[in-house]
Amino acid sequence: MASERTPTPQSSSRQSSSLSSSPMSTRMQTLQVDSVQRWMEDLRHMTEVECMCVLQAKPIGVDEDSHQGELIVTSGIGAGDHVARNNLQTLLRRALVVSTELGKMFQRLEKGRWQRVHSTAVRANCHVRSLVHEYSAARSTPPEMQKYEKSLLEKCMELTNITERCLHTDDEFFLKSMREAIHEILTDVSDSFSNMIDMALANEIRVLIKQIESSDCVQTIGSAISNLLSLTQDGPQLCSIIAKEGAVVALFKICRQDRFRDLYAHSLRTVASICCVEEGINQLDKVDGILCLADILTDESSVEAARAEAAAVVAQITSPHHTSTQHLASFLESMHDIVTALIKLCESASCGEVFLLASAALANITFFDSMACEILLQLNAIHILLQACKDRQRVDTPYSKDQVVTILANLSVLESCASEVLQEQGIERLLLLLGEKPSSSNPSEVAACERVQQKAAVTLARLSRDPDVAQTAIQLKAVPRLIELCRSPTERNNSDSVLVACLAALRRLAAGCPDSIEAADHHQLIKPRLVDSFLLCSNMEESFV
Repeated sequence: MASERTPTPQSSSRQSSSLSSSPMSTRMQTLQVDSVQRWMEDLRHMTEVECMCVLQAKPIGVDEDSHQGELIVTSGIGAGDHVARNNLQTLLRRALVVSTELGKMFQRLEKGRWQRVHSTAVRANCHVRSLVHEYSAARSTPPEMQKYEKSLLEKCMELTNITERCLHTDDEFFLKSMREAIHEILTDVSDSFSNMIDMALANEIRVLIKQIESSDCVQTIGSAISNLLSLTQDGPQLCSIIAKEGAVVALFKICRQDRFRDLYAHSLRTVASICCVEEGINQLDKVDGILCLADILTDESSVEAARAEAAAVVAQITSPHHTSTQHLASFLESMHDIVTALIKLCESASCGEVFLLASAALANITFFDSMACEILLQLNAIHILLQACKDRQRVDTPYSKDQVVTILANLSVLESCASEVLQEQGIERLLLLLGEKPSSSNPSEVAACERVQQKAAVTLARLSRDPDVAQTAIQLKAVPRLIELCRSPTERNNSDSVLVACLAALRRLAAGCPDSIEAADHHQLIKPRLVDSFLLCSNMEESFV
């Protein structure tokens, strides 16, 4: 989580950058280097590839005493802790370039631009050969990977030769048949390249994991964990590779040793990122990771950062997006301790991010087990959460409010919840949440505000089964606000889900207090079927209000 994390009950995965043109593109990430330096390296890189095109793709040897003729950008493959990082950077940079070239080939092939198809094939061939040469020089290549390399190089050469043949004819029938053949070969090249890069990355990941498992140096282990964390940001496919190579097991070994307490937070942050995929969660379950998380969360001597990252892992593995629920069986055994620790963390959080992670974990937990809701009521959670909403140091974004109102919505199914919400002046807070507005046009923030409004309306509707809650809501002018949200698309951020929730809440209040709704509003928003009222409001122009 290199940037502000916004886990929700729907997903608490870290954001990752992605590209889309080829099988490798979802894995590639712009490297975090100085932009001018990156431009200079890429310019030099591409220029020398053009030199190779002139030389008809003949290999250029690397003189150990001089790097002026070197094709690869090898900005510092050296010894020590930096070897793995530099190997990964070079590998990812190279793979991104090849992926881009292959994507261009697909596009140009469809348009029949044969000259460009051939020149792109030559460039891709050069890039692949230089990547293989560079990687082999820096790291001993596993035998299985060598087979892929040989096959890939042969296919790249075949692709170069067959595209060259298309330059010397205007026969449409021949070109059409060649287009199909080239497309098939290009697909094979793309798949083979993807598999080879997966194997190369797995090889590098094994090196990092070995550093974590075998080193006693905190700095060396920390550097290896940082590299793993960086890789997790490149998408779920790479996270799957990391999980399969045993990273989760190695990281939990760190979290079970007191001498590495300073690395707990860093390790758990990486675990949370890896657990965005099922393989990561399965590995966590096999090593009793949930028990380790419970120990860290309930250990009063653990620093807040470590407990916050443990909460992030809990939020990740309890996300409703995961299809597998096998790991939740072991989670239930520790649920009381974990829920207790999380609500305490919400109460004592020193900043918004810590509160966000703890509340996101609680929000997800309340979705899959009603016992968690009962535990939270016993722990005075409603008071803690509503008080936190008044503290801008803890609840400072729509994302945090989303977690709070999600928990309240799930707690509101319990009959005993209504009296506590009334006691804590929770109806006033729900009405404030109904007015949540994004501070920018950022899509994720807009979506978070919509969820806050929707869940606030759902919570109000559920609580209004209690006559005292309904009466309080009407006295606080909940009805006019709900009507405004129904009739004005901009007030509800043009969200249909908010409209449905507000109509439901309005009808619940009208059922208990019919006199609170004016005749015109009753005729349009209460009397018709819900779907008819929805269609009426969703088609309203702003001038109607």
